[in-house]
Amino acid sequence: MPTGVAIQDAREQLFAAAERILLTGGPSVLTSRAVTTEAGCAKGVLHRHFSDFDGFLAELVRDRVARVERQGAALRGAAGTGTVTDHLTDALTELFGSVAVAVVGLVTSRDELRARLRETTPTGVPVLTEAAAALASYLAAERELGRIAADADVEVLAPTLIGTGHLLFADRGAAPPGRGTVRQTVGAVVAGVLR
Repeated sequence: MPTGVAIQDAREQLFAAAERILLTGGPSVLTSRAVTTEAGCAKGVLHRHFSDFDGFLAELVRDRVARVERQGAALRGAAGTGTVTDHLTDALTELFGSVAVAVVGLVTSRDELRARLRETTPTGVPVLTEAAAALASYLAAERELGRIAADADVEVLAPTLIGTGHLLFADRGAAPPGRGTVRQTVGAVVAGVLR
């Protein structure tokens, strides 16, 4: 791209390019050059908007965390409607059907990125930690409505669902699991607490 040509929403364009690279090649091929090439812009564009590449990656992960938090608010708002199993199935499919699995690999493979993310996510794995909190909040709302057992430990159920979902979706080389598989798995995890 010629110098001096303005890029509309450069930040979002760079984030979308990084996501595509993560989804197709994984964290090992994600470089600043790969991102700017995929975005169709000069390498300097990334460095005009972010302090360095790890700063870019940290903002990408934080942006995806914010997306998960918005989805979590919508999920909690759905409490009392439909079925618990369907809501959880949809939430896990949406979470892991996106870039979440690749973000986990990215975070675990880059020490400097993990250090920067500890500023906002002091424990756990960013994106998954927030997703577990969103599921726990939704399950707590369903418990208050009497749709799951009063003694259901939502703080254990939520990360159990996240871990199980992650295992279902972790193989980037294979097709993602179908809705029926995800629903059957979710049903098995929550069967003992549904009312």
